[in-house]
Amino acid sequence: MLRTKSEKIANVLEAEIRSGSLLDGDALSSESALVERFSVSRSTVRKGLGILAAKGLIRTKVGIGSFVTYGGTVIDSGPGWSLALADAGTRMGTRILTIARQPMELDAPDFSDAEVLAVDRLRFLQDTGRALTLERSRVPWRDDFEPILTQGLQDGSLSRTLEAQRLSPAAGEEWANVLPALGPRDAALMGREPGEPMLHLRRLTRTAAGDVAEYVESLLDPMLFGLHMRF
Repeated sequence: MLRTKSEKIANVLEAEIRSGSLLDGDALSSESALVERFSVSRSTVRKGLGILAAKGLIRTKVGIGSFVTYGGTVIDSGPGWSLALADAGTRMGTRILTIARQPMELDAPDFSDAEVLAVDRLRFLQDTGRALTLERSRVPWRDDFEPILTQGLQDGSLSRTLEAQRLSPAAGEEWANVLPALGPRDAALMGREPGEPMLHLRRLTRTAAGDVAEYVESLLDPMLFGLHMRF
């Protein structure tokens, strides 16, 4: 079977990644450098990088990148800010508020599924008990999710639960804005005063096939978290 130039580029770079020549977190060469290296067009290089992104081997950020920070430290990560923060050694506790099968009630882009697995979590600093974030995750409902409703999450982690169900994100988008006033219900959950502003993140991830994997809305303490712009 003949391979396209894009597939050949992807195969070469994938071999370098899997062999350890390119380590996790290493930057790939620029598009211009790859164009020169492989003697192909820029569009061919981009298609090759797209193949790697679909496999979850690379993450490409075009133009200006916006990153969530904690205490001024960038904690951007493909699996999500909370996992990156935990990996950095922050001692967090998690309280599961909701695990349910229900209609989709959040306004998520490109999310057409009527029913979802809903998981709401409160994360807090173990040392002080201070609430870090309130997260609402929504996953398109599948019949094999039924045991989760009674057995709970694997090791208390939605990410590990979804991985066990062979549902892994390959790409995604994230949006950030400021919620001007925290509502009474969310304020009570976070131990805050109603009306406080919060950092509001929305995150949509997709599988390699392009289907929605998970949608998450997070409210973060703006005194602890911010945004870092990279040019």
